Amino acid sequence: MPGQSCDVMSVEKQMNSQNSMKFKKIVRNKKRIIGFIVLVLLIFFLVWRFIKPMNIFTVQEQFERPMKVEIPSGLNSLSAKECGGCHVEIYEEWLESMHAKAWTDPYYQVDFKFDGTQQICLNCHIPLENQQENRVLGFGDSEKFDPILEANPNFDPQLRQEGVTCAVCHVKEGIIFGPFETVNAPHPVGVDPEITKGFKACKKCHVVQGNRWDAFFKYPPCGTVAEIKEKGREVDCPKCHMPGITRPVSEGLNPRLGRQHLFRGGHHPEMVKKEIKESMIKFQFTLTNIGADHYLPTGTPDRHLSLEFKIMDNEGNILKKKIHLMKRNFIWRPLIIELADTRLPAKESKDLFFEFNVDNNPLPVVLEATVRYHLLEEKRCLRINYINKEPIAYAIYHNRIDL
Repeated sequence: MPGQSCDVMSVEKQMNSQNSMKFKKIVRNKKRIIGFIVLVLLIFFLVWRFIKPMNIFTVQEQFERPMKVEIPSGLNSLSAKECGGCHVEIYEEWLESMHAKAWTDPYYQVDFKFDGTQQICLNCHIPLENQQENRVLGFGDSEKFDPILEANPNFDPQLRQEGVTCAVCHVKEGIIFGPFETVNAPHPVGVDPEITKGFKACKKCHVVQGNRWDAFFKYPPCGTVAEIKEKGREVDCPKCHMPGITRPVSEGLNPRLGRQHLFRGGHHPEMVKKEIKESMIKFQFTLTNIGADHYLPTGTPDRHLSLEFKIMDNEGNILKKKIHLMKRNFIWRPLIIELADTRLPAKESKDLFFEFNVDNNPLPVVLEATVRYHLLEEKRCLRINYINKEPIAYAIYHNRIDL
């Protein structure tokens, strides 16, 4: 009957509507569950990234293990002190270098412990196998930050104190290599004319790769070589860090052209001062990287330059102060991302400005400008509880100008 047909159709519509609502509810619930799971996974990921140790570089084959070096015949040890018996001037130069202090440097010791005493750090700061308490048998992870270790029976505590010692660059397979032929030496001598060219001896430790999925920056963490290569320049580390000198390589030999073993860099104010030229026009200050083929500063991202402007009245009161920082800026967690790089590029200038409104202030009579080189970050020192005994920053330029 017509009335019954309408009732049936009405019931069917109602059932279809209810089924549609149930289906939509199921879909909504599934979306909520998926969203909740994604949110939980994201929270776990962020917590993991904030808890796990952060590795800014990748472990390359050349420094995943310490160097295994044989003592050359005619010598009693791999100690630089023994080398210094004959190579007196070279030894004395090395003794004052940061290479000699690579292990004993107080900041390194504090930072090394703060970062969990990772074994991989030792392979550059004490690179010889006999300098390390343990041997590396293998790795428990694919990234090679989890080494499998055993006690080293040939560990030499005194050799460890020498840091990057002579044998690191000069000894291979029981032979001492240098750039020239040497006769009547008390030990085997090999010739490697490339040893003081380019960066052959430096690249084991000073070329660090940072191609990681969780790190985003223009240059690797210690990207000196990448900075030099950026505009097609030739990499020649000894040119600046091991100046040429004519002298006997050992007592009793004829003088010849060699290199000083100074390895001077950021820790030596006079070295850095030579790299920068300054000029001032009114309240514009121009810094030019005239000496280095790489950015200034280079090396560890802690290092930076600062330019401090101070303007004072006739009583010496500071009316205004401004500090420009030239550094690499990073986000370190949950991912490593380089936000900006304001350092001095090689052979380029940077203009820095200082403005002062004289309308509503006492009359300025003196402007002071100071450029400082900072070896460490103050915040980092506080964070790892490092109390420095030596200055962590030094002035490389200061000028007081009567206005």
